[in-house]
Amino acid sequence: MGLFQRLKDQLAKTGEAITKSFHDGLAKTREALGGRLGGLFRRGGKLDESFYEELEEALIAADVGVNTAVKLVDELRAEIKREKVNHPTAALPLLEKLILKRFEDASAIELVSAASGPTVYVFVGVNGVGKTTTIGKLAHQLKSAGHSVILAAGDTFRAGAIEQLKIWGERAGVPVVSKDPGTDPAAVVFEAVQRAKSWGFDFVLCDTAGRLQNKTNLMNELNKIIRVVGREVPGAPHEVLLVLDATTGQNALLQAQAFREAAEASGIVLTKLDGTAKGGVAVAVRDALGLPVKLVGLGEKITDLKPFDAEAYVRALLAGAEESA
Repeated sequence: MGLFQRLKDQLAKTGEAITKSFHDGLAKTREALGGRLGGLFRRGGKLDESFYEELEEALIAADVGVNTAVKLVDELRAEIKREKVNHPTAALPLLEKLILKRFEDASAIELVSAASGPTVYVFVGVNGVGKTTTIGKLAHQLKSAGHSVILAAGDTFRAGAIEQLKIWGERAGVPVVSKDPGTDPAAVVFEAVQRAKSWGFDFVLCDTAGRLQNKTNLMNELNKIIRVVGREVPGAPHEVLLVLDATTGQNALLQAQAFREAAEASGIVLTKLDGTAKGGVAVAVRDALGLPVKLVGLGEKITDLKPFDAEAYVRALLAGAEESA
């Protein structure tokens, strides 16, 4: 059983419904997008050029992205013609299907875990996107599921980042390996991995810097961390998770492209999805980068980091239109 499924099972045991989590977390987006789409899809008359133009504008406003919005509308035109749909109301399920299609590789959503030995995740991304908070929340959930976890304070460029991770370690009840600010971050990660191997920890979650003196230094540092981890644990890092702030919208894509090339990111963590009316950014990220969205932040509580569920996400995204249509 994959880690993604185990986390979903854990959520079910605590009485949380992931569908409700996405519905509540995407409330701002649903209110903003739903009103526009609801009016659009319940309109009378033909599926004319005005309909497609308004739909494209609504998707762009929700931060689906210009390129993705244009492609979705073009695909919807073709689907409407193929299905011989002649009323806007009947076109809404077709749009839902087309968005879902972008997330159809469900197997890619699962977080990879090691068959034996420690599983190592490296978290990358610019400062302020929620890397440390994400690590703390995931550590809490993993421990709650019965796993042993150790954290590596690899952002040695900022003393505040080290202290923040220590606070999250205390909150989650897991140990943190840290050294003085300015220490080689690869050395911190190396020590955390060594302890995990010696003490039999299941997971090592590694924080990293989001800013150094220049971009080249930062990317070289990330590459060094990844090389060290790979040398010490066969198959590691099992995930390089790129953390993006959903509230930054299309700027998140620019960040993602730089980190993806340098760190060979394997998946996306989309934070603060509950704090924006432009929650369509998950569609843009998936479409533009081809990377799976693996985790999403849907609130401030320690339990509000959720495994990404494409069906729950798309239903929540379009629920306003369905309720208004």
